[in-house]
Amino acid sequence: MIRKTRLFTPGPTPLLPAAQFAMAAADIHHRTPEFKALFQKVLAQLKIFVGTKNDVLLLSSSGTGAMEAAVSNLTSPGDKVLVLTAGKFGERWRDLANAFGCEPVVLSAPYGQTFDLAEVKKALTPEIRAVFMQATETSTAVSHDVEGVAKLIKEIAPDALLVVDGITGLGTTHFDVDGWGIDILIGGSQKAVMIPPGLAYLSVSDKAWAAMDKSKNPRYYFDLRKERKNQVKGETAYTPAVALVAGLGAALDYIAGQAGGDLEKGRIALVNNAIVNAAATRAGLAALGFTLFAPTAPAAAATAVAVPEGMDSSDVVKALKTRFASVIANGQGEMKGKIFRVAHLGFFDFLDTIALLGAMEHIAKDTLKLPVQWGQAVPAAQRVFAEAVHSS
Repeated sequence: MIRKTRLFTPGPTPLLPAAQFAMAAADIHHRTPEFKALFQKVLAQLKIFVGTKNDVLLLSSSGTGAMEAAVSNLTSPGDKVLVLTAGKFGERWRDLANAFGCEPVVLSAPYGQTFDLAEVKKALTPEIRAVFMQATETSTAVSHDVEGVAKLIKEIAPDALLVVDGITGLGTTHFDVDGWGIDILIGGSQKAVMIPPGLAYLSVSDKAWAAMDKSKNPRYYFDLRKERKNQVKGETAYTPAVALVAGLGAALDYIAGQAGGDLEKGRIALVNNAIVNAAATRAGLAALGFTLFAPTAPAAAATAVAVPEGMDSSDVVKALKTRFASVIANGQGEMKGKIFRVAHLGFFDFLDTIALLGAMEHIAKDTLKLPVQWGQAVPAAQRVFAEAVHSS
């Protein structure tokens, strides 16, 4: 039978065709008026997409590059920082803080759970220079309460900077960047903006810029002050990923086009799309008898599902790819073999969700030998979708 490859991974995500065409046609030198006009347009669009009046910078790197830039630009050796970790990417903040000589105070939540704000409140002290956290912990598909943490910082440690990895959170979560007081919010190109890996973007508050003048950690390629000086003129400090910038511009145009040309409304529609598809997926998989791994704080970017005791999630991942050419993600680290993850961010729609759940009925029945009837998952998802449509 003919099989069409479908990506259901939380990065890279399916590519937007219009972005692919734009990248293929991006035969532009980066020190020309043509690129300058494109770059300035994309930077202006990114401010709207992030939802901030703060500066937004674009870096040619993975999202981890922007994470490193946040640590190296904002801290000095010996600084006490608070790291909130509940998975592999929270642990990356811890490792970055150690790499740059900080003294991280680490508050951990078990995999599949989020933080108790009362514990965060205890961990915050006036000596904390920065707080590093995820908006969505992609490794476990958990959503964290960024707004709640921001309020505690204002109350207890108002001089501390709030740095948020929103790499899978942007485009799947409603943020009030300026209202909450997020000093740095990081995004990545291979997520909700529907283009290949290779670009990171981050919003930077005035408070963060002021902190950079006091930081004593070394930086060169990821010197954000150098990038700011260049990007305000429509240039980059070093050679940019020209084709990806063109693709990003096409993707942001597409998002705006989903709301009649209004990018802010398009961003809201993109987030709501992820929220509805995530809820529909959870309902469908629960109807098949699967256990949601993060039931109390589920993310809209992805859904993590635990397989029944004695079974291996690798079998689900392999069976979906072999039988239906559909690619989902296994668990990471110690969760490999215990959970699988299905993404909902970016270029996904409800029919993709229905296709995945239809395939999962076969996998649950034939591979995992669960007592499943045809049409068991899809109606549950249909009800969620219908309720969302009628209430909008």
